[in-house]
Amino acid sequence: MTSFPKLRRLTATIDGYSMLLVGTVLLASLLPCRGQVADVLAVVTQAAIALLFFLHGAKLSREAIVSGLTAWRLHLLVFASTFVLFPLLGVGLEQGTSWFLSPALAQGLLFLTLLPSTVQSSIAFTAIARGNVPAAVCSASLSNIAGIFLTPMLVALLMGVSGSGGDSLAAMEEIALQLLLPFVVGHLARPLVGGFIGRHKPLVSIVDRGSILLVVYTAFSAAVIEGLWHRVPAWQLVLVIAVCCVLLGVVLVATRTLARRFGFSREDEIAIVFCGSKKSLASGVPMAGVLFPAAQVGALILPVMLFHQLQLLACAVIARRYAGTGQAADA
Repeated sequence: MTSFPKLRRLTATIDGYSMLLVGTVLLASLLPCRGQVADVLAVVTQAAIALLFFLHGAKLSREAIVSGLTAWRLHLLVFASTFVLFPLLGVGLEQGTSWFLSPALAQGLLFLTLLPSTVQSSIAFTAIARGNVPAAVCSASLSNIAGIFLTPMLVALLMGVSGSGGDSLAAMEEIALQLLLPFVVGHLARPLVGGFIGRHKPLVSIVDRGSILLVVYTAFSAAVIEGLWHRVPAWQLVLVIAVCCVLLGVVLVATRTLARRFGFSREDEIAIVFCGSKKSLASGVPMAGVLFPAAQVGALILPVMLFHQLQLLACAVIARRYAGTGQAADA
């Protein structure tokens, strides 16, 4: 009987959005979009992604940037974890898993490690754990902005891929137009639309998550048409989950150890752990669509999707423990 409460807690932790992601993959596997439908969805998806980054820019307040910029040592450590430690681990993972994983999945693991940190979940878990929220807002946001430039450069350097068009500069320009420009326009328009966004958070959430679901559906549709599930057996997915668990565990331990070694406060340590151990599904999926041919995107983003769910599960537990220890210390 004791197993049922544990099962209920587990299902409560796995949010509905994760189930929607799984359902989208199943829909694309059974009913992939083709022909003119795929062309129309590609245009709609690009528009939805531009709107998504516009909203991200509009939600980022200048007060949060100013209040968080003073913690430069914290941001430097998060930056090093996101764009130095993770890629080094990714190179090792690609080499170490290439003998038992398909090339697409091994490359997907490397691509995962080259992405920027998340924004929403990093801030949310830092707040739950009673950490330095302004620093987390600034650090996660700066990571996302830097990732628009650094991720294509790291992909070209470490994966030998220079974009679907074959030109790394053209790929960076395309990412800048699709992601950075809407982000900047949204931030500049914050005085005009900030109040509307604050009053309609559910609508913003629908656009946020719906755009990712569109990208996942179109990407997996193209991959399924090219024979994705014939090339990726189930046992390889299990191995990818195991590798992602190891990767997440190593980075969580490393960020906590480094934060304590460099003498950060408990609040700063929490922000470092949650911002430095995350990888962004919201940024990774659109970037994959720009940097890689459509038929390769489905397999490449599988590790990103799996890691996304694992980091949510693990960080939910860690945030509650941090909060509990903080309450005990206050008492």
